[in-house]
Amino acid sequence: MPYPYHLIAFAVSALVVLWSTPAVNKFGLKSGLFDVPDKRKVHQRPMVRLGGVSIFAGTLIALLVVWWSGGFVDARGQILPPNQEYEIWGVTIGGLAFFLIGLADDLFGLSPFTRLLIEVIVASASWKAGVQINFLSMPFQDALPLPDWIGLPITVLWLVGMVNATNWIDGLDGLAAGVSGIAAFVMLIVSLFMGQPAAALIVAALAGALLGFLRYNFNPAQIFMGDGGAYFVGFTLAGVGVIGLVKTTAFTSFALPYVILAVPILDMSAVILDRLRHGKSPFIADKRHLHHRLLKAGLSHRLTVLFIYSLTLWAGSWALAFAGVPHGLLYALAGTLLLGFTSWKVWQYIARRKNENFSPPSP
Repeated sequence: MPYPYHLIAFAVSALVVLWSTPAVNKFGLKSGLFDVPDKRKVHQRPMVRLGGVSIFAGTLIALLVVWWSGGFVDARGQILPPNQEYEIWGVTIGGLAFFLIGLADDLFGLSPFTRLLIEVIVASASWKAGVQINFLSMPFQDALPLPDWIGLPITVLWLVGMVNATNWIDGLDGLAAGVSGIAAFVMLIVSLFMGQPAAALIVAALAGALLGFLRYNFNPAQIFMGDGGAYFVGFTLAGVGVIGLVKTTAFTSFALPYVILAVPILDMSAVILDRLRHGKSPFIADKRHLHHRLLKAGLSHRLTVLFIYSLTLWAGSWALAFAGVPHGLLYALAGTLLLGFTSWKVWQYIARRKNENFSPPSP
C-alpha cells in the first residue's frame, strides 16, 4: 500500500494551513469580515470567520501535489482507474461548491430557505456525478438495490444533513475542527484497511488541514472556520462515507459512516426534535446543542470540547472494531475507558462547581 502518498497529502495540507491561516486572519480583520459577539454566541470579541479558506486551500493543494507526483495509485501501486480518480475530484468539486455556499452565507447572510435550496441542488448534482447511495444493507440479508427515485433523496438527505450537522456543532473553539479531524483520521484508517485509496487520500488531506487549523482554532481561538469551512468539511466527510466506506453490501460497511459521525448526527437530530417539540422552527439558532447544555451544567469551555472529543473517539473506536481492523476490539476498549475517565472528570467538575455555588458563607 502506498502509504507515503497519504502521508504527503496529510503533511502538505497541514503545512499549507499553518502558513496561510494567519494571512487569512489578517485579511479578515483589515476587511471587516469578522463575527460580532451576541447573546447566543460564546466568543467575547470579533472573530474572523474565513478559516475555511485555508482548510479548503490546504486540502486542494495537497491533492494536486499528490496528483502531480503520480500518487493517485491503488493498493497494488498501480495508477487508479479513471472512475476512482474521478471520485476524488468529484468529492473535491462538490466540496468546493458547498464551500462557496457557506462562504456566501458568511459574507452576505443567506436566508435559511435560500441556503437549503442551493444545498439540495448541489447535493443532487453530486448524486448525478456518482456520489450515490444506491443500495440498502440489512443485517443477515442480501442488499436491497435502491431505484433512483429513492436513492436520490436518501443521498441528498445524507449529504445536506452532514453539512448542516458539522456547521451546527461549530459552536465552541476547536469543537468542529477537532470532531471532524478525529472522524477524518478514523475514515483514513478504515479506507486504507478496506482498500479504498481514493477515499483515503481525500481524508488524509482533510485530516492534515484540520490538525493544522486547530493550531489557531483551539481555545482560545484566533479564527473560526465559518460556514464555508464547516460546509466543506461536512460534505467531504459525507462524500467519503459514500464513495469509500459504503462500497460493499456488508451491513457493517454500510453503517460505518453513521457510527464514525454519530456525535454531530445525534446532536443535530436531538436539536431538531427538541425544537419541533416546543413548536420552534428547526432552522432558528438557539442554545439547545450538546455543547450549550454542557456549558450550562457548569463545564468549562475546554472541558466541554475535550469531553465531546472523547465521545467522538469512542464512536470512532467502535467503527474500527465493526470494520474488522486488526486489534479493533482493543481500540474500542481503549475508547470506552477514555470516555469513562472523561465522564468521571466531568461529573467531578460539575459536583465541585455546585458545592462552590451552594456553600454557605463563612461567618
